Amino acid sequence: MALIHQDILATIGHTPLVRINRITKDLVAATVAAKIETANPGNSIKDRMAVRMIEDAERAGLLKPGGTIIEGTSGNTGMGLAIAAVVKGYKCIFTTTDKQSKEKVDALKAFGAEVIVCPTNVDPEDPRSYYSVSSRLEREVPNSWKANQYDNLSNSAAHYEQTGPEIWEQTDGAIDHLVVGVGTGGTASGAGRYLKERKPAVKVWGIDTYGSVFKKYKETGVFDKHEIYPYITEGIGEDFLPKNVDFSVIDHFEKVTDKDAAAMTRRIAREEGIFAGNSAGSAMAGVLQLREHFTAGELVVVIFHDHGSRYLGKMFNDDWMREKGFLEKSGMTARDLVTLGMSGELRSLESNEPVEHAVSLMSEHDFSQISITRDKRLVGSLNESRLYDELIRNPLVKREPVESIMQDAFPFVDISTPVDLLSTMITPQNPAVLVRDFKTDKTFIITRSDVIRVL
Repeated sequence: MALIHQDILATIGHTPLVRINRITKDLVAATVAAKIETANPGNSIKDRMAVRMIEDAERAGLLKPGGTIIEGTSGNTGMGLAIAAVVKGYKCIFTTTDKQSKEKVDALKAFGAEVIVCPTNVDPEDPRSYYSVSSRLEREVPNSWKANQYDNLSNSAAHYEQTGPEIWEQTDGAIDHLVVGVGTGGTASGAGRYLKERKPAVKVWGIDTYGSVFKKYKETGVFDKHEIYPYITEGIGEDFLPKNVDFSVIDHFEKVTDKDAAAMTRRIAREEGIFAGNSAGSAMAGVLQLREHFTAGELVVVIFHDHGSRYLGKMFNDDWMREKGFLEKSGMTARDLVTLGMSGELRSLESNEPVEHAVSLMSEHDFSQISITRDKRLVGSLNESRLYDELIRNPLVKREPVESIMQDAFPFVDISTPVDLLSTMITPQNPAVLVRDFKTDKTFIITRSDVIRVL
């Protein structure tokens, strides 16, 4: 008898577990297997919790026939929600950030969803943030429901009831370590909790990114806004604490740089033949960084969250990789400028301080530009040309908060970025670049004059 699924939602789950061979060869003593979540109909693990959230909302009477689903999403949750909405007869409005790949936005639109793109580098409470815009829409749009994947515990429940049991059955209970990127926290917390209940010795390793608050919060209990700054990696890390992140389940957070994540994303395709996305690259790079914790005879399961097709304009695009400094090149790098003392450590001013404090700071240290922070988070910049123009136009501006005249924040690059690439990033509109040394947790500023001295 033919097996015909009732609809596309019935095909979610039961994704394959595939051994990783070349990337881990002679590096990781344990066996490493990837859970290939790209096999879901929406090509990501988010299909699982999207349907669960909708069905729980239907049961609770929160989502009614003909209603509108609203969500802030980087793309994958939106895809899961959009597919379910088509099957169940709902409309969708999604908010996302301008750092997400165009392919993700276009994919959501393909399913009839409306997508609103919001700025990335603003606080979650900012009315322009994709969190805030989605909450406003829920209040304004009649018969609407916001999925709220970050705090909706149906998210982690889906992984407790589906992903965890699947991994347990596929490994015959032999799993020793679960390595998973943490964004909303649903997968790590839900699947991790199930696995630990069955086998308390299982270790759950959460992969975080530089610019996210998770690792420090886990280790110190301190929510440090100074940890927050712009990053490129998609799908993991956050600048707030979602309710779905259960820190008691996740044993350790390992941070992976944007560059290492991007490079590994490409390696997975070229060395393992698996077309996976950026968060899979982060998770796999994390496996290599954590390899001293894995011993022979153990089994490590790493989650490959989504599909590579959503990153064709980014990690799989040589021009984009080159622009970000992620392709290896010979010659002098930003690290050399720092080592030679040609680049100074970043000095900044809080956005609510008066302009006259910026004048004093820049004069005292002979700075041509400084960064502006809000609660220690980088939000803007100010150069001497802008400062001069504003003071000439209105001398009283010196008593105004510096945020009233600040410019866009300087771009971030990795400390291994080649100098010849930095030279193309420094322009009249963008007179400096911030260089992050992720290993020492320090940020340096490189200006036009620094580059001129070495070229």
